[in-house]
Amino acid sequence: MVHQTTILVRTYECDGYGHVNNANFLHYLEVARHEYLKAIGFDYAACMKSGYGLYVTRVEIDYKRPAVLDDKLDVESMAIKKGVVSGILDQVIRLDGEVVARAKVTWAFVDAAGKPTRIPDRWNVPGLRPDS
Repeated sequence: MVHQTTILVRTYECDGYGHVNNANFLHYLEVARHEYLKAIGFDYAACMKSGYGLYVTRVEIDYKRPAVLDDKLDVESMAIKKGVVSGILDQVIRLDGEVVARAKVTWAFVDAAGKPTRIPDRWNVPGLRPDS
């Protein structure tokens, strides 16, 4: 499943060059991941209430071109790998179809102590797997 989230670049996200500051791309990716989880039926708030979490453990970003004020960015999110306790999402930020940035985001499922743990069936929704 590929999920798309649209984000409009705001003034305070731009640096002195008029480009989106590279750190703000992390926010865009996080917003899109949250929307992806909702779309696949993963209730993050309920997961946390039950004593678990889905933590980002690694982010690799390749920046391809700048984005500027009022650009309408489309962020595509898709599962590309899933193990027993972790997985990887591919996220691509596009402007008018052209790649602005591409990220690989590794996540781990954790218990209340923040230790990686096997995903309980309740939270092991199909959208976390690349084949769903």
